[in-house]
Amino acid sequence: MNFLTDKAFILHRKTVIFSCVVLFFLSFALTGCKDTKSSNVNAVELDQTELKPISFWVATDTHFLDKDLQDGGQAFQTYVTGGDGKMLPYSDEMAEALVYDAEQEKPAFMILSGDLTNNGERSSHQKLSEKLTRIEQQGTSVYVIPGNHDLFNPWARSFSGDKQLLTDSITDKEFVKLYADFGYKEAVARDKESLSYIVKAAPNLWILMIDSSQYLNNQKYGFPQTDGRIAPSTLSWMDESVKLAAKEHASVITVMHHNLLSHTSMSVSGFKLNNSQEAIKSLRKNGLNLVLSGHIHMQDIQVDPADANQDIASSEQMPIYDIATSAMAVNPHQYGAMIFDPVSRSVNYKTASLNVEGWAEANQITDHNLINFKSYAEETFAANSYDKAMNRLKESPLTESEKESMAKVMSRLNVRYFAGTASTFAKDIKALPGYKLWEKQQDGFLGGYVQSMAEEKTFSNVDLEVVLTKQ
Repeated sequence: MNFLTDKAFILHRKTVIFSCVVLFFLSFALTGCKDTKSSNVNAVELDQTELKPISFWVATDTHFLDKDLQDGGQAFQTYVTGGDGKMLPYSDEMAEALVYDAEQEKPAFMILSGDLTNNGERSSHQKLSEKLTRIEQQGTSVYVIPGNHDLFNPWARSFSGDKQLLTDSITDKEFVKLYADFGYKEAVARDKESLSYIVKAAPNLWILMIDSSQYLNNQKYGFPQTDGRIAPSTLSWMDESVKLAAKEHASVITVMHHNLLSHTSMSVSGFKLNNSQEAIKSLRKNGLNLVLSGHIHMQDIQVDPADANQDIASSEQMPIYDIATSAMAVNPHQYGAMIFDPVSRSVNYKTASLNVEGWAEANQITDHNLINFKSYAEETFAANSYDKAMNRLKESPLTESEKESMAKVMSRLNVRYFAGTASTFAKDIKALPGYKLWEKQQDGFLGGYVQSMAEEKTFSNVDLEVVLTKQ
């Protein structure tokens, strides 16, 4: 390992400032052995009368950090408090809670849709893969796809005392080797040009795992490329993969790290696919109407066209839902608990929070923060939001009392925004004096962000039921 020079550190801080600010204020985001998982699900004609609903989970942006890469010192504390709200000090404990939750609830399979690690550290990938192996040993299959933080990441680092140290990242080929047991070995088909694959996850259900990240130039750029796309060759491969599912009359859920649709009214780039319109056209052509994504860190559900209840005259306007599950690394540390009915082809999605307290109790943990994790995590996130809002208002001519009122509104909204419940409280929050002051604020970005969080919505961000098309 090498020490980061002051010059390199300053350059790093400058290159990340936009991403960190946006992410904070948008972050303010078949039971059985391996062989049966892929080859026997649809090996014989399915008896529809015997098919039962299947439980599975989707989680994203775990941003797991190997605990051996940080000593809790000044460099690490500065990194955490200056970041976008990730609960990195308890990264390992939250991963253990995920293993515990899977053991208790026993979902048939679990999807992890990218940004598995904090910054692509080799040891973080290795330690996480060990935990995923334990989940599979409990009877839950795991399917993964990389995110923009996971590969060729020049920001991979450890923390010692008051210094950040460079550490090893991994390549795309190493990713496939490390996570071979979590989708790649079971794939019915794999894309030659990306890390995309399609897998039989359950009776009548295939999962199309799309690699939407752009990472081959990360080392040249000196930072991980944030924006995503689906390459033309991968779009063509998707067509052929769906044909394979159609031979068995299976339904298909599409998974990718980047968002298919916009999940904020703010004018920001890097979250929605660069070629989202091409992707939407491809999905409609193939009759794929549900996408599971992450990346933006907040909980939000969108549909295209926006009025999904209108009478659809043709398949060209078939509603497509994009569920952006909030980052597991960020409060409220939740995932999507889903149920698929293989007969009706309906899918039900609801958010559920990690049961860190249950894991802590089961393992006789005495850390006060862990045995009271829900309240601790929310209070920490709220305080961080408040402090950052006060810092942005530091040069404002407003009185301290007015600034505090505005920061409290920001904090309250941000907690709910990440959880996907801000619109439920929007009417009450808009009536607060602090919100009225935000409406008058000349800071276009911050004032606009607050107002975007308070926008009311006609349908829920935390639960959805949709019927998948039959291939």
